[in-house]
Amino acid sequence: TITVQELANRMAEKGADLVKALFKMGMMVTVNQTIDQDTAELLVTEFGHEIKRVSEADVDIRHDEDVDAAEALKPRAPVVTIMGHVDHGKTSLLDALRGANVQAGEAGGITQHIGAYQVKTPDGSLVTFLDTPGHEAFTEMRARGANVTDIAILVVAADDGLKPQSIESINHAKAAGVPIIVAINKIDKEGANPQRVRERLLEHELVVEEMGGDVQNVEVSALKKIGLDKLLDAIALQAEIMELKANPDRAAEGTVVEAKLDKGRGPVATILVRRGTLKVGDVFVCGAESGRVRALVDDQGKQVKAAGPSMPVEVLGLGGVPMAGDTLTVVENESRAREVAAYRQEQALKKRTAQAPVSLEGMFSALADKAKVIEYPVVIKADVQGSVEAIVNALNKLSTDEIRVRVLHSGAGAITESDVTLAA
Repeated sequence: TITVQELANRMAEKGADLVKALFKMGMMVTVNQTIDQDTAELLVTEFGHEIKRVSEADVDIRHDEDVDAAEALKPRAPVVTIMGHVDHGKTSLLDALRGANVQAGEAGGITQHIGAYQVKTPDGSLVTFLDTPGHEAFTEMRARGANVTDIAILVVAADDGLKPQSIESINHAKAAGVPIIVAINKIDKEGANPQRVRERLLEHELVVEEMGGDVQNVEVSALKKIGLDKLLDAIALQAEIMELKANPDRAAEGTVVEAKLDKGRGPVATILVRRGTLKVGDVFVCGAESGRVRALVDDQGKQVKAAGPSMPVEVLGLGGVPMAGDTLTVVENESRAREVAAYRQEQALKKRTAQAPVSLEGMFSALADKAKVIEYPVVIKADVQGSVEAIVNALNKLSTDEIRVRVLHSGAGAITESDVTLAA
């Protein structure tokens, strides 16, 4: 559709003339009303103009059409996601691999956010690790993280065995079609029974190599640093079979792993570069936000000038906080970036505002419902986008027939005055 006024502007005719012509066709419209495409075409031909039909979606960037030539592909580091039940030692294992301490900064030993780190293996190759929160409410983020992953490591505590979230992790990895390596952790603890874990894995169709299957499993202890080299070897072996490649010499494309609003730095997104090389000064679109790379920070907090495939970096210079799972695409100039971002924002707005057409029955049942259901309005703010979604989902699950949670507004960042006004 198009408004009469907008059509007039595009044809450089007076709006009144168009209204007159429409009146003759038997359509009583004002300049601000919308007319459909066919009517608009009739008008255009009547005034003797040429038509060029473009669909709005042509503005958007299509990723599926843009395929790299085979000869341009170079090997890239594997992206490994560490999954498993809460408290089975995912972060400690990562700490042991990195030889650094991530866990110290976590609240109560629960990983809050998806962290992305690069580890250099003894043979000098790189591996990118994503540490996902093992908590049930973070399933969302995990489901998201699964599509950027090449290999999933399932951490199971030898003394605790398979737990609901371990099983959930298995299902996620299977749904994403990602090969699983089982890391049986805490083998130094009393009551550790790695064999039982292997047997329990059979129930979920994970047959380890010892039992004639094809799933690699490694016994490790993050605390005593046992078996870490074996784990890295297992990853290297799996990666070799998969022949992971990407073209580093092109405009970058990456995925948002996590995004937040930083007090001093503004919107910050953790990006995992999928292909191409992201450089400082690049203009990009990320979901419905556009921006220019002001700075890139690697996992050790050092500023870098460029980031190649499979490298996780924090990107500064976004216009707003994107959603976790959005794609970041480098474009040729700012006007293009703004155009795409504006189009996507419009689409998102349409999605939010388009309500189902109200039928009479629907209206009455809604009125009847209103009497019974108490609505509980909430405003949700969290430090990062991933947490926001996890919390919103958890709250929606809590709704019962008597009381329903209604999320008025959710976002990442500090609580602002407008949030308070909205709440009031």
